[in-house]
Amino acid sequence: MEEIHVNQKEKRIDTFLMKELSYSRSFIQHMIEEGFILVNGKKIKNSASLKEGDTIFITPYEKEIDIKPENIPLSIVYEDEDVLVVNKENGMVVHPAPGHYSHTLVNALMYHSKSLSSINGDFRPGIVHRIDANTTGLLLVAKNNKAHEILAKELEEKKTYRVYLALVHGVILHDTGTVDAPIGRDVKDRKRMCVTSFNSKHAITHFKVLERYKNASLLELHLETGRTHQIRVHMQYIGHPVVNDPIYGKKKLIDDTGQCLHAKKIGFIHPTTSQYMEFSCALPSCFTKIQNIYKEEK
Repeated sequence: MEEIHVNQKEKRIDTFLMKELSYSRSFIQHMIEEGFILVNGKKIKNSASLKEGDTIFITPYEKEIDIKPENIPLSIVYEDEDVLVVNKENGMVVHPAPGHYSHTLVNALMYHSKSLSSINGDFRPGIVHRIDANTTGLLLVAKNNKAHEILAKELEEKKTYRVYLALVHGVILHDTGTVDAPIGRDVKDRKRMCVTSFNSKHAITHFKVLERYKNASLLELHLETGRTHQIRVHMQYIGHPVVNDPIYGKKKLIDDTGQCLHAKKIGFIHPTTSQYMEFSCALPSCFTKIQNIYKEEK
């Protein structure tokens, strides 16, 4: 890990590091967002100002990458001049990140549309929110900055309706429940999140049991907040981890398709027409294949 000690008066961190690292502003901002750049050991915003005496910690990172459009098929549920609703397939990373600079949803979106919002920089054009690589289902994409700002505000104000389906270990006896527990980064492993009071954010997940099997439960979940790995962390926290989850689940996995978690439904107020729109999609085969194993258990 590289350390840079600040010995000058107040200056924006991204402006300061452009000179120190010879990277573009968007690339530095991406590194900050992903936690590869910390100030005094803490995660900060792109707009944060440095003070004399601050120490910047930089985790080794690959050289600046040129993100290119790729002709990758997309399952588009809805599209107009302002928004796209995409049904993301299993295994597809949403945006470029270390180790995944190609074959992402962003690469596919850049090929599909010449018009995507630029608010989130070169690495996340159009991306308003995201889901994990092995979580399937619906994602909202903004095709211009005005639409992005409105949709992002809806998410922040909890006006966006998001429903997930998850297969979890164990039989949950009560029909409904709410998990209200703060989520933060695991200090022992930065790739994991956990329920913690340290550097955490408020997180609420509501769930309803749809079906019960001998050793598992099929849940419908509604997100009141949108924290990283929220459903996976909350389900582990209450003792019912998502089936086939390689990070938060049981050690023995059924296959390599990842967690049985699907973004089934999304509802939002259209940024131009102000009309409420709602879309849904069916469970993918990678999910139903594992679900059937539990259904058939005697």
